[in-house]
Amino acid sequence: MKKILIKGLLLLFICVVAGSCYQKFDTKSYQPAFTVNGYTSSAEIGTGSLVGYWAFDGSLIDSISKTAGNNTATSFANGFKGQALNLNAANKSYVTTAPSNAIKGLSSFTISFWVNPTFIDADNDKKIDGILGFVNLARTDDFWANVDWFVENGSSTSAAIIKAHVVGGTKDAWLTLNNVTNLFGTWSNHTLTYDAGTSTLTYYINGAPVTSATAGWTGPIQFPSVGQMAFGTVQFMTTPSLTTTHGAEPWASYLTGLMDEVRIYNKALTASDIQALIVLQGKGK
Repeated sequence: MKKILIKGLLLLFICVVAGSCYQKFDTKSYQPAFTVNGYTSSAEIGTGSLVGYWAFDGSLIDSISKTAGNNTATSFANGFKGQALNLNAANKSYVTTAPSNAIKGLSSFTISFWVNPTFIDADNDKKIDGILGFVNLARTDDFWANVDWFVENGSSTSAAIIKAHVVGGTKDAWLTLNNVTNLFGTWSNHTLTYDAGTSTLTYYINGAPVTSATAGWTGPIQFPSVGQMAFGTVQFMTTPSLTTTHGAEPWASYLTGLMDEVRIYNKALTASDIQALIVLQGKGK
């Protein structure tokens, strides 16, 4: 009996030292998955509705259509999630790309991206040097694009002006955000939705709705004369211009800073889905 007890204690000692007789308790394996509004990953949001996605992780390729973008003096840098598109107005940098048929034929949409703009004021008037383009979808036969999205002239570090313009058939609509704070020098998410069922445009910043408007048309968008997409400037500031009707203007410029995680869906995401997208991207998920 004594020998058996000694052998048992010896075996227990060997197991403890070698760590081979039991599985170590892993607290992480017992933790529930991180979820936001029922989602554990940004890839789960709008499943089947994502028609364009530019992660800018060392590539200008739309991972949905596999279309490569055209680079004009941009590079990559550490981003909000992985890497980001790095733009500089001094180099007149931007990216253009051919939109897929799914983007050209959008009826409703959600466009979302992260941006970290740098405040550029060469003439020291405490205002930006010309309008700064975000995400734009060209219209080849008009001055303004099918989707214009930019920081307006007159913006200051404490009171930026953001404008979003969308064309639907023969009509258009503008959303204007005045006195936007904390735009320059920090990351923020900007999301624009159009719901064909209600003919409503809604603008979100960091997942919170900040303004909305009924469009000048009803139902599906129907973009006319669709051209290329541009990241970092508006359509008439590219070389050559993305519109046949106009060239560069001295009051317009190029975005300096970082842009990341551009996503386009073919439906208007709900407010809860947009909030989940923002939080999950912030977690790197």
